[in-house]
Amino acid sequence: MPLPSLLAVFAHPDDESLSAGGVLARHASTGARTAVVTATWSADTPRAAELAEALHILGAGRPRMLGYADSRVPHSAPGGPRWCDAPLDEAVGQLVAHLRDFRPEIVVTHDAYGGLTGHEDHVHTHRVTALAVQAAGLERLYPDAGEPWQPSALYLSTHPHTAVRAWGGHLAHVGKTLRTVPDERVTATVDVAPWLDQKVAAVLAHRSEVARGAAPGMIAALSERERERLLGTEWYTRHGLAPTAPAQTELLS
Repeated sequence: MPLPSLLAVFAHPDDESLSAGGVLARHASTGARTAVVTATWSADTPRAAELAEALHILGAGRPRMLGYADSRVPHSAPGGPRWCDAPLDEAVGQLVAHLRDFRPEIVVTHDAYGGLTGHEDHVHTHRVTALAVQAAGLERLYPDAGEPWQPSALYLSTHPHTAVRAWGGHLAHVGKTLRTVPDERVTATVDVAPWLDQKVAAVLAHRSEVARGAAPGMIAALSERERERLLGTEWYTRHGLAPTAPAQTELLS
């Protein structure tokens, strides 16, 4: 039986593979519909081509790119506004259109911290996604964005405090406090080791990030054992939705 349809919403090309590549591959392997919305970088950049390759590996369809500029890389969308500077109503409306078009049962995005490093684009993506998931089911909001659709669950990709033992040493060069949550806040711990080869291949498809030594570059330098230790588990926290959402919907069932 297929797992529920799943739409992942992340800030940058490579976030989808690093944060939720295992769950995307797992859902796709059962025949479930999966897709990814990426907030930044325009569709005519090399990173868009890398994203397309990564999504093909994960079975997540074509890229759905909002086309805003990465807040730290102006040339990611020449002449366009930074994601963090875009009018909130506009950003939410664009994402609502994708939600109503794809009609996912489950949505996955960054947690409120924006992941381990707290990148401002990640944090903003969390906020926009939380608003859009609520708005997508309300017929009088964004009436031109398609027929209303209410996802059943919103899950936030996160890391528990205990994960620092695995990730901390590898991210020490970042020089920032890693943003993790108490272990008891994690509501879904997913063993994605059976799909690790796909997840790693998708991460490494982001070759420009490998070349510049970002997180995919760090993954490229690891041994197979270290990759499994760092990437073989994904953690999620379920975010509350409208009371009409089925209470028993889970990330993997």
